[in-house]
Amino acid sequence: MNTKLFVGNLSFKLTEQELQDLFSRSGTVVSVAMPVDRETGRKRGFAFVEMETSEGAQAAISEFNGQTIEGRQIVVNESRPREGAGSGYRR
Repeated sequence: MNTKLFVGNLSFKLTEQELQDLFSRSGTVVSVAMPVDRETGRKRGFAFVEMETSEGAQAAISEFNGQTIEGRQIVVNESRPREGAGSGYRR
């Protein structure tokens, strides 16, 4: 089963491909998403990396959490659903 990781405090210069290449050292990467600000189009400094297995995800957390990448100490942990995230339907 795929496991999604939250990767925070990223350099704004880092690309999705570079992040995928980095995390693939720990296992198979299914997807990488780097959200951008809607108004400015700038990267927001975090990403979601989906690993193919929970073992690969745990290996990535162990290897990269607290490591300095592009001059910034990154945070890597399992992604959790957003608080208050609902269906998006409002009355």
